[in-house]
Amino acid sequence: MRILYHHRIRSKDGQYVHMEELIHALEARGHEVCLVGPAAINGDSLGGESTTLDTLKRRIPKALYECAELGYGLVTTWRLWRAVRSLQPDLLYERYNLHAPAGAIVRRLLGLPMILEVNAPLAEERERHGGLGMPGLARRIEGWIWRSADRVVAVTDVLAGRIEAAGIPRSHIAVMPNGIDPQRFAQAQPGSGAKKLYGLEGRLVLGFIGFVRPWHGLEHVVDWLARSANSGVVLAIAGNGPAIPDLKQRASQLGIEDRVRFLGVVERADVPTCLSAFDIALQPAVVDYASPLKLFEYMAAGKAIVAPRSANIEEILTDGIDGLLGTSDDLTDRLDRLASDAGLRERLGREAAATLRRRDLTWAANAEHVEQLAQDIVSPVSQVPAAGMGSLSSR
Repeated sequence: MRILYHHRIRSKDGQYVHMEELIHALEARGHEVCLVGPAAINGDSLGGESTTLDTLKRRIPKALYECAELGYGLVTTWRLWRAVRSLQPDLLYERYNLHAPAGAIVRRLLGLPMILEVNAPLAEERERHGGLGMPGLARRIEGWIWRSADRVVAVTDVLAGRIEAAGIPRSHIAVMPNGIDPQRFAQAQPGSGAKKLYGLEGRLVLGFIGFVRPWHGLEHVVDWLARSANSGVVLAIAGNGPAIPDLKQRASQLGIEDRVRFLGVVERADVPTCLSAFDIALQPAVVDYASPLKLFEYMAAGKAIVAPRSANIEEILTDGIDGLLGTSDDLTDRLDRLASDAGLRERLGREAAATLRRRDLTWAANAEHVEQLAQDIVSPVSQVPAAGMGSLSSR
């Protein structure tokens, strides 16, 4: 099957990893995947993002920025149209973005079967965190894009409920959480070697990996560390993000700079070894619809996981079986338990890895799922007319 994968990602972070891993898994199953999206991201290093867009977003009125997004969306529609006519794909697979109607327009005009992957309700998310100038318009466009797809893939059941509430039949929604590539983790160094590599030998390591945002709540872990009587416990943070300066300042004020290690951005090939250095893996907070990539990587590494007791996390982990789940109020109690009980850490980590294997939470399984969804909607009559034939079908 020839698949045209369309996206508008401008940050080389977890969303880029998600896209890259799924494409790799689809290609491993024998499909040809043609990628259409902003070319600028190809030159960025992992962790890179468009500072120009961030600056623009901060300096101009919100409504004006959203109009610019929609204008850019029309430009990308033309690019996508040309790509579809040139490449003649069997399927359009699009990663949903706010004010990005290209896939929906092309789907409706050309009748090309379309699967839309939704990782977040972005109208709700941006209104809650960054603000929208025209929230009503954003929600209407979002709903229209979702309804235009033949199938919508949601990363959690919680998110699937949000999408269904927007008017999309449940039968058109599939839930497909993030995953991992087991081969990457099979090559990881053992814990002792990994700790030596990162200068953490002989320490009990609490670890966090990913883009570090204020709402992750890592300051609570820094506070707990300062109160801990065990000076052999350290916090290792792998990644970058806006919360890093405040965490460094807090560690300095508490006099524990040497016990909070900032490892910087870790290249994808080194992630399994980095996680191997952790004894306790942290996901202190999460938005209630997300499928955190790090959660599956922690499970693949066989780590004892501390995570929130929220519905999206409980779709994957069970408290006391393969993770310790709770609220911010009992976070320190959970850290105390894990820091003092090596047997508990070993059992939770082993069970987390077993859950991952039993449920086959891998990119390969996700690719197979996409293939099954595509088989339900791709038919000979839905093929795109060749360029120059001039016959456009509407849905």
